[in-house]
Amino acid sequence: MMSQPRQSLSLLPHAASPATFEIESGLFSTTQGDTVHATFAPVHYTPGYAYPLIVWLHGPGNDERQLLRIMPLVSMRNHVGVAPRGVVISSAPTSPPAGPASGCPEPVAYGWSHDEQGLQQAEQRIFDSIDMTFRRFNINPRRIFLGGFDTGGTLAFRVAMNHPYKFAGVISLGGSLPTGGAPLSRLPEARQLAIFLAVGRRSKVFGEAQVCDNLRLLHTAGMSITLRLYGCGHEISTQMLADVDAWIIEQITSSPPNVH
Repeated sequence: MMSQPRQSLSLLPHAASPATFEIESGLFSTTQGDTVHATFAPVHYTPGYAYPLIVWLHGPGNDERQLLRIMPLVSMRNHVGVAPRGVVISSAPTSPPAGPASGCPEPVAYGWSHDEQGLQQAEQRIFDSIDMTFRRFNINPRRIFLGGFDTGGTLAFRVAMNHPYKFAGVISLGGSLPTGGAPLSRLPEARQLAIFLAVGRRSKVFGEAQVCDNLRLLHTAGMSITLRLYGCGHEISTQMLADVDAWIIEQITSSPPNVH
């Protein structure tokens, strides 16, 4: 199915922002501590209703604040969102060099690692952020969707397939299936996961050949997948995010929850 994007999102990191602020009455906050994360509460949040939760894994070079740009374009009303910060993957050099001599800290790049230690750290941050969100909001434990962009989408595949009964579905925007580490080792349980895969036709990162290979593998594994192709490059479009919202609503309304 072909969907045309209305507009593309810039995915460059933001400058530091206040800890709490409002956008059209949707409340965002960032929380420091062992697991730095951002949260989003929908407009007119109603404590008596158990909301679906979107757990967002940011792309490379971004951080948890990517959630602040994602959620308003998914929906201002339908979901609670949370995004843990990735692990430090590099300290980017600056010109002139930053550091003690200049009085300026070196910029830090966050991302996700798929080695054993990196995966353990990522899973800890993901599940800690979910637990903290449950303390603040009324969340339906059977409606937790794990998603991300680029390497965040790839990690979403891996973590959801490692813990298939913790999630109702996986959302990957421009993120391929993980390789190595036996990602389909829990295949019988993982078949209950719904998958939304969005790809830009002009992407030079996740190309057509790799998309076809991934799709063939998922179909052979007997997994349920929705593939959407967009007329953009390796980026997130507003249409992708609108389709994420519609897809989640479809999962909720078309079948009973199957997360235990």
